[in-house]
Amino acid sequence: MTGLLDYVQFVLAPQMLTGLALGIAVVLVALGLTIIFGLLDVINMAHGEFYAVGAYLALALGASGVSFWILLILVPLIMLPVGYAVERGLIQRVFNLPDRHVTTLLLTFGLGLVIEEGLKIVFGSNTQRPPTPIPGAIDVMGVLLPTYRLFLIVVGFAIVGVVAIIINRTQLGALVRAAAFDRNMAASLGVPVKRVFAWTFAFGVALAGLAGVLLAPIYSVFPTMGRDFIFLAFTVVIVGGMGSIAGAVVAGLLLTQVQAISSLIVSPVWSDPIVFSIMVLMLVARPQGLFGRLGHG
Repeated sequence: MTGLLDYVQFVLAPQMLTGLALGIAVVLVALGLTIIFGLLDVINMAHGEFYAVGAYLALALGASGVSFWILLILVPLIMLPVGYAVERGLIQRVFNLPDRHVTTLLLTFGLGLVIEEGLKIVFGSNTQRPPTPIPGAIDVMGVLLPTYRLFLIVVGFAIVGVVAIIINRTQLGALVRAAAFDRNMAASLGVPVKRVFAWTFAFGVALAGLAGVLLAPIYSVFPTMGRDFIFLAFTVVIVGGMGSIAGAVVAGLLLTQVQAISSLIVSPVWSDPIVFSIMVLMLVARPQGLFGRLGHG
């Protein structure tokens, strides 16, 4: 019995806490993606690169003396017009094409490659890591958890709550959900659908930038960093249900716990295939995901 308790305390609990921190990180990246993918019906393959841009902005501005706490506000504000310009200048030009899903996928994939190469040219290919804004560690149930990771968990849940309130409880959120449900009907009622879509896309990009600021001190900054999270973020969106914020949170926390625990049971190299297998099974058994599509029941 003592051996089991020791295993839970010293092996399983630290792994689950690590999985929780990773889950919040993935949820932060997936949050903007689920809004863009689920509400706007745009397959944004450049979302990971927007996350990387946010991290590099934090790195560059932080090196010039801007406080981390200011960066949490400043970087999303910088990313807002970037996202707006991308949606109005690129996405809307192909959105009404018959094969828009394939077209937007290829368009954003190409945009992601351009951004990635641009980051290499401007910042180089070396991995960089900003200083941890909150040093130290805290004892959590006998497990030492870095203070900043605990801060990330708390702030991550707070961000999810704020976004859920904006989408579900405000007039702006009602306009977004109405336009997502039936853009033609919304337009006939006077909703400026194109601007609503553009600002919603920009909001998703700003969330990706904010995730970059928060995660850079943990996962470092390098041009291809977006690839590390984007496939897992897409998996979270699909399993949770496109457009469902609750689904993104539940799926993100669940899948990263599966990943963390499975790496203890089998070889860690199998953790990713197990997670992606869950996505495949979900697509076969319940294509709408755990929580369905926001605005579509």
